[in-house]
Amino acid sequence: MTNRVSRTICAAAAALLLAAPLPALAQAKKEPTAGQLAARERMAKCSVEWKEAKASGKVTKEMKWPKFWSECNKRLKGGDKA
Repeated sequence: MTNRVSRTICAAAAALLLAAPLPALAQAKKEPTAGQLAARERMAKCSVEWKEAKASGKVTKEMKWPKFWSECNKRLKGGDKA
């Protein structure tokens, strides 16, 4: 009998915890930071360059997007600055 009561209490407590809104989920989405916006802008520019380079045949078979993005991102950032 005690085991059944304790299971019922635990189930009720779990249901209450799951039904209550979590503060992290209830908050509105955060706005992206200036750095995140700059990275997105660089990625968009590099994406356009990638598509143009592929269409014109300037991209070798060994060149993949991650390597192209890394090089393009460094160039747009201003060299070796991280």
